[in-house]
Amino acid sequence: MEAENIRREDNAEVRITEWRFAPGAATGYHRHEFDYVVVYVTAAKIRAVGPDGEVTFEMAPGQCYFRKAGVEHDVINAGAASVTFIEIELKR
Repeated sequence: MEAENIRREDNAEVRITEWRFAPGAATGYHRHEFDYVVVYVTAAKIRAVGPDGEVTFEMAPGQCYFRKAGVEHDVINAGAASVTFIEIELKR
């Protein structure tokens, strides 16, 4: 099951996407071409699978993190509730 993504803004400087995951939904394996920030709207239990293995972590509403371009992974909702987060890709 794939996560739903809703493009909120896409211009020369940023791309802002709202991601919604039902339990068990995933982004599919992908590589980030830009530095990015993720801000959680809901609480989440996330499993991320990448070239170095996998990690499971929990986030609270409002928690955020920054990653540099080049990250490769599949992001999966490992919890029992739906998850929503906002991804902000920095194009410049």
